[in-house]
Amino acid sequence: MKFNNEQFYRLKSNSEEFYKSLGEVFCPYFKEKIIFNSKGLEHLKFKTKNHARSQEDQYIRLKLLHLAPEILKLSNTVQGFSERKVFELNRKNHRNEKILVDVIYYEFVAVLQKARVRVILKKTGTAPKYFWSIIPFWKVNKITGKRKMNYGNPEHD
Repeated sequence: MKFNNEQFYRLKSNSEEFYKSLGEVFCPYFKEKIIFNSKGLEHLKFKTKNHARSQEDQYIRLKLLHLAPEILKLSNTVQGFSERKVFELNRKNHRNEKILVDVIYYEFVAVLQKARVRVILKKTGTAPKYFWSIIPFWKVNKITGKRKMNYGNPEHD
């Protein structure tokens, strides 16, 4: 996918405005609202704290972002489920500390507007579910040039 810096920064700015306007979306599968908080937006731009995704990776995710609320509004079936323990940053008494918490990831797959994508929701401990990521359903293997399914670690995908 070819794009220049101006296109990237325009898309990034528009996507951030769109994301901030979402707030929450009702998901019929859970029969509850899914929150679009700053953690999801940060995850679209960074793999881990202080480690940004490549511009190409960000561009693809931000380009697909407008599909996420629609997918959640239409989804009546979850396609994937992953439960694990993850170290999460917790702010307590004006200090940041990493604590081990139970995390559940939910995956919804859909084809909308000729794009096949996965939307990942995250539930940490007893907190409400929130949007975590949107991922193209496949990526291209840089060595072989063929499509590969991406079923990696949802914390970093």
